[in-house]
Amino acid sequence: MSHVLIRSGETDFDVEGRLQGALDLPLTPRGRADVDAAIEELRSLPLETIYSSAGEPAFSTARVIGRALNVPVRTAPEFDNMHFGLWQGLCLEELRRKQSRVFKQWQENPGAICPPEGETFDDVYSRVAAGLKKPLRRGDPFAVVAAEPLATLVGCLLRGEQPRLGRPGERPASLVEVIEPVGVADSDSRLQNTRILRGLTFGFL
Repeated sequence: MSHVLIRSGETDFDVEGRLQGALDLPLTPRGRADVDAAIEELRSLPLETIYSSAGEPAFSTARVIGRALNVPVRTAPEFDNMHFGLWQGLCLEELRRKQSRVFKQWQENPGAICPPEGETFDDVYSRVAAGLKKPLRRGDPFAVVAAEPLATLVGCLLRGEQPRLGRPGERPASLVEVIEPVGVADSDSRLQNTRILRGLTFGFL
């Protein structure tokens, strides 16, 4: 049995390299096709539950997959995408150009910078780690559907890697990433390791 990270289907902001954050955006035609392909990849996996944000495009992705595979979908605010406040909708290059000093600080020490009216990386890390703790302890195979940049952070936490966020517009060939399960003690250890690593620099890939 494995845990699965499912990246939500593509939106126009993914194509344009913009910070989507907590904005609700529909799937593009390619995004819907990618979700259909993900369903076929997931058919052989014994999933018990799919966890997702209630926001779009994560929920649309989770709902379509859940219905196709007859797997219940549970929404959890812990998996809401990072809120970028007034930066939402901006291209990274536009942000770099207009606020170069703040952007540099944000890349070098994300925990020290909060996007105007948005969330800090520490806040996002804390809620995602809290959201994963109960499913990991339960020990059943589950999937998490998340939009970027949050999806990359979810994957890092499940693998016990240095926390980081994905870059808008950069997407893997498949929406589905299978992550080998660990025992309860090991899962707690992995989350603890990421707490230690959180003190290091983490940001976009």
